[in-house]
Amino acid sequence: MDRSSAGISDKYTRSGNDYNQPSDHAPSSGRGRYRYATVRQWSNPPRTTPGRNDFYHSSGTRSSQHLQCRSVSSAQDFNALIKQEIMDGLVSKSDHFGHRYDGRDHGRYASSIKKYTSAAKRPLNRAEQSQLIRMLQNFTPTRRWDWRSLTTTLHSLTSAGVFTPYKPMDERVRFTQAALLSMLLDAVIFKCNQKPQARDIDARGIANLLWAMAKLVDHGQKRTSEFNGAVAALLLHVIAQKDQFKAQGIANLLWAMAKLVDNGQERTPGLNEAVATLLSYVNAQKDQFNAQHIANLLWAMAKLVDNEQEQTPGLKEAVVALLPLVSAQKDQFNAQGIANLLWAMAKLVDNGQMQTPHLKKAMLALLPHVNVQKDQFIPQAIVNLLWAMAKLLDNEQEQTPELKEAVAALLPQVNTKKACFNPQEITNLLWAMAKLVDNEQEQTPGLKEAVVALLPLVSAQKDQFNAQGIANLLWAMAKLVDNGQERTPGLNKALAALLPKVNTQQDQFNAQGIANLLWGMAKLVDNGQKWTPELKEAVAAQLPHVNAQKANFKPQEITNLLWAM
Repeated sequence: MDRSSAGISDKYTRSGNDYNQPSDHAPSSGRGRYRYATVRQWSNPPRTTPGRNDFYHSSGTRSSQHLQCRSVSSAQDFNALIKQEIMDGLVSKSDHFGHRYDGRDHGRYASSIKKYTSAAKRPLNRAEQSQLIRMLQNFTPTRRWDWRSLTTTLHSLTSAGVFTPYKPMDERVRFTQAALLSMLLDAVIFKCNQKPQARDIDARGIANLLWAMAKLVDHGQKRTSEFNGAVAALLLHVIAQKDQFKAQGIANLLWAMAKLVDNGQERTPGLNEAVATLLSYVNAQKDQFNAQHIANLLWAMAKLVDNEQEQTPGLKEAVVALLPLVSAQKDQFNAQGIANLLWAMAKLVDNGQMQTPHLKKAMLALLPHVNVQKDQFIPQAIVNLLWAMAKLLDNEQEQTPELKEAVAALLPQVNTKKACFNPQEITNLLWAMAKLVDNEQEQTPGLKEAVVALLPLVSAQKDQFNAQGIANLLWAMAKLVDNGQERTPGLNKALAALLPKVNTQQDQFNAQGIANLLWGMAKLVDNGQKWTPELKEAVAAQLPHVNAQKANFKPQEITNLLWAM
């Protein structure tokens, strides 16, 4: 069974490295002009890096003393943020200066919220968010605010989790959250569309805003017409100010665009042009990228390609420019960066990137660090690494000693962290193990223990798997059994839990899923599986769909279907 029929469809895997986003590091600024924000993508988990937030003075004759006194440092607590006198002061400032008020003190307060979450090393929890948003009912952004105040406010509030749509959410909190975000987006659109263009729109602000937009949708915010309008308006400025972006801005922007596309952003001409424009600068500034930038850039390119970005000469040249930097800076990548890079390389190869000497050298440079940092990988990173190694082998990567050692180092972590895996990760792990075995990975005690640890989770979370996950799981179980995996009670129970779901979700399987299901069930029967009523019903449910989707099967899938039948 070749990779075309056995691979995990990427719409399900979303090996999405959701943890690889630039951290919610608030912008830092010098007097009178921006510096590039230190937006950390992977050196710490999201929202863990305290940032410095120095804001320029208020437009009044003196700075707002109550805000300066109330700014929250790591030693102060949340209660300092929700004193009514703070909001009264902001309203008073806005009323006093009227149309001349530029929002600076509001930006300072938003930054204080970000400072609190940075010090706490977490976003606002639901209770904190609810208390804060109730107070923000009078926090009223306007089109009169200057660019810096808008970018600081939207970036800081997004970073802190003010706009995260927790569920359930009180209706009044939801309404205030939506209204506040709408006002900010409206002001951004107005500023971007001013004729002549607003003079204070700068590259750093554009990068921070697009990062914030990507973060919003990644946390579940709806893509409203205002949201789409703000993205479109900002993309025009990316193109107009292309010469102003430094290495960090390029990395953050490409990450943001990849994340937006991965969350359903339409591939408009403006977005395509912005991506193409930025890719052309990767090669020119390659010597300026640090390890963090390199990891985010390669992840972004892999994700864009995974979402039907054409592998243009510009993209290929950018990949070629970055791969030698991976080898050169191999000692600078932490666990998260290693996971993101190997996932990106596997995804690029799976989408047609040639396994060049530089790619192989970069991979071999990273693999020894998997063993060294094995205790530092979070559950999602473990999943992505094992998926990546399985996918590289499936694309004719040689089983080197370094790769075998990396796999052996990760497998015990599966058992240790089994309670942390969600349905998607369970599916990807079992698929990866089946694919590793299918590519001559020895069924070591570590691999067998990892499989045994995961199978009960399939039964426990059976209602959480979608059609694609069910197809991949049944394929993986069949492939493991076909390669000598013992038919344990855990495997039998997992199989029994999934088969009724085939019938329930029969209309949801695509051509690849149908082929994998029928191949998997046939292979299980071929290896001694009894013809239970559930299995007969599952087969009967799929057979009519073979005819219905006959035009969509690839040659290998047709072969597998005929073999199965």
